[in-house]
Amino acid sequence: MQMAGGVQVLDAVAWAEEGGRQVRVFCATGTATDALVADPHTTLPLQIGEWREVSGGGLVIGADARAEGEPVALALPDGTPTPIAASIPEWDLFRGRNTCLAFRTVEPPQAVADWARYHAMRHGMDAALVVNRAETGHEAFAAAVAALIPPTGPRIVLLGAPVPLGKPGMGPESHPFLAPDAPGKDRMEQPAPDPWLAPLGEGLIYEIAKWRFLARARAVLTLDVSDILADRPDGAPTAFDRCAAAKDGVILLIGRRIYPWRIRPGHAETHGDHICRPFDATRGIARWGVAPGRSDPDRTWRSTRVAYAKPDETAPALFFRAMALRVPGRKPSELAPKTSLIEDAALLRLATDRFGHTPLRPPKADAAPATTPETPAANTVIVTTMKNEGPFILEWIAHHRATGVTGFLVYTNDCTDGTDELLDALAAQGILTRRDNPYRTTNLKPQHAALQAAEAEPIVQAADWLICMDVDEFLNVKLGDGRLSDLYAAMDAAMPGANMISATWRLFGNADVDAYEDRFVMEQFPLCAPEVVRKPHQAWGFKTLFRNIDIYKKLGVHRPKGLRPELWDRVRWLNGSGRPMPREMFRNGWRSSTETYGYDWVSLNHYAVRSAESFLVKRDRGRVNHTDRDQGLTYWFRMNHNAEEERSILRRVPAARAEYDRLLALPGIRAAHEAAVTAHRAKIAELKARPDQAAFHAELTGERMRALSRMLRMFGSAVFNAGPAVIPQDLHRRDLPPDFFFTVKEPADAAE
Repeated sequence: MQMAGGVQVLDAVAWAEEGGRQVRVFCATGTATDALVADPHTTLPLQIGEWREVSGGGLVIGADARAEGEPVALALPDGTPTPIAASIPEWDLFRGRNTCLAFRTVEPPQAVADWARYHAMRHGMDAALVVNRAETGHEAFAAAVAALIPPTGPRIVLLGAPVPLGKPGMGPESHPFLAPDAPGKDRMEQPAPDPWLAPLGEGLIYEIAKWRFLARARAVLTLDVSDILADRPDGAPTAFDRCAAAKDGVILLIGRRIYPWRIRPGHAETHGDHICRPFDATRGIARWGVAPGRSDPDRTWRSTRVAYAKPDETAPALFFRAMALRVPGRKPSELAPKTSLIEDAALLRLATDRFGHTPLRPPKADAAPATTPETPAANTVIVTTMKNEGPFILEWIAHHRATGVTGFLVYTNDCTDGTDELLDALAAQGILTRRDNPYRTTNLKPQHAALQAAEAEPIVQAADWLICMDVDEFLNVKLGDGRLSDLYAAMDAAMPGANMISATWRLFGNADVDAYEDRFVMEQFPLCAPEVVRKPHQAWGFKTLFRNIDIYKKLGVHRPKGLRPELWDRVRWLNGSGRPMPREMFRNGWRSSTETYGYDWVSLNHYAVRSAESFLVKRDRGRVNHTDRDQGLTYWFRMNHNAEEERSILRRVPAARAEYDRLLALPGIRAAHEAAVTAHRAKIAELKARPDQAAFHAELTGERMRALSRMLRMFGSAVFNAGPAVIPQDLHRRDLPPDFFFTVKEPADAAE
């Protein structure tokens, strides 16, 4: 490394060719393209053919008539001479050799030796140029590696970096925050910047390696010391051979991140520990191989490609990146979710047969057999939580019983409106099971505490199908007669053995209804959001019906959670239109996207606000899950959608009404329901008598909020987060074009 004025020169090489000396000068990231010029005052001046920007750095390509070993005659723009010492390329080190160009950060010497031995034995590597990016200890590390490589082994050249090559301001790649698959980054404390071990920032290092060392190699593969090529069948061409045979001398390498299941206590991580891969990984790591003699040498070598070179059209060469070597000293679960990791047979063979290792393997598991009752919907159970929902319970129970639900497990807490009394009366008739919510004895929120407790309940353990949903959510089956049996039959026809289907929310508003009435919610509120509505964030949430067959470990609010990764291929999950859900959703997806939404078979009518008067009571009650969040004007604005009319669920009203009347006729049910209605009306009157609540009610029912409930498609996510206060007060009165869109940069911003 040299300094030329204020310009950091990483390296310079010059070599004699017929007709003159060729020169390459490599300037660090951030160098302006006019930072250096040819010295106009010297004899035998440099002829600059090109100043090329490469990954933020600058590459001077030129020629002069000077002798080998003489400095390159450059100057600053003001004419100040800045001669640059130029090295003579060391091409003979790798001439004709199959070479890997690798980077090392924290991997130990043994890992480098194992890496070299494997690639030499199975892939014909006979040399490697390893850039050691550590700040210190280069000589000791080189000696340790040399002691592990036999004299007959591949030639390993370790190149110490005299300056940090990482991206400024970023932490080390050896920290989980920089591990691409690591979970919980939103809760991690970011590591301090470490320019030595941060992700590579000086992209010109590839060009330096080419012109200083590798321009005469037979073939070069860009594989770090944590990367291992997939095992090669005996007799198949190596990746080096494929480079040499490629039309333009270039092939593509595609990498996959791999992980151990566990590391033995007290043992260092090795390549042989890495026998697992994330089943839902989608993006690979792009690298390349090149035969310098067949590829135009002026095509720039970059980290992910050789510029302007078309890779060979045959399948890319596969490699694996051993993540516990790149991020050592951590549990595998800190590097990737354990629910995503599955044992890979090819990786297991690689570990045992090629690295001679006995890795710790994941446990084997089998899903419980799916029962096949005469009626597939014979035992479908809803798990739910309630607080002061008394007036709305009976319709909800009746609708879902008429739809085919056979059991309800209801957890309640702190009810004062007769909810518990009505539920207990229904439980006495065998309609449902009620439990007190145990959240006070846990550190969990009420909904999560209930779901945890539900897993031990016999009604849940005996269920064929389960769903966790709320009393303001109504399943709307569009197929056949609108019953679950119709839905389950269609699922099995579309995907034999289908065991999950998600019903995407359709957010229903208050339909400008102010006063509470003891009438069916389904009939009172027919206005809702459009089907295609990606904002607010909650608009495309879903709830999931799933077979109770132990593919997942526990109940979840939106879908079962804790996927047993070894059973991931048993998941048969459909969206609400009967199309397969992508495997990227299998672990923790909870909301639909433009690729996964569907309403054709089943949807979930979500009556989150009901009437304005009932919303006053809902706000006073508080939320079941997000207990620390106020259900105020922003919640109303976000959830009150009155853009379209959607009445498909009304065909189920006669069946729901018949079941409702049957339930009312049971002992104690009518009296309990009427008591809950009376309590609800009394609470409304109490709240409206308070000036603050009266003002809030007036704002909910005013002209502006009614108009905004039909304009929600026009607003960006930040508006929904900030609330209606950021919207110009007169916007609803303006003559707006059909494609009008409004948002704010920050939640606190207001615009006119």
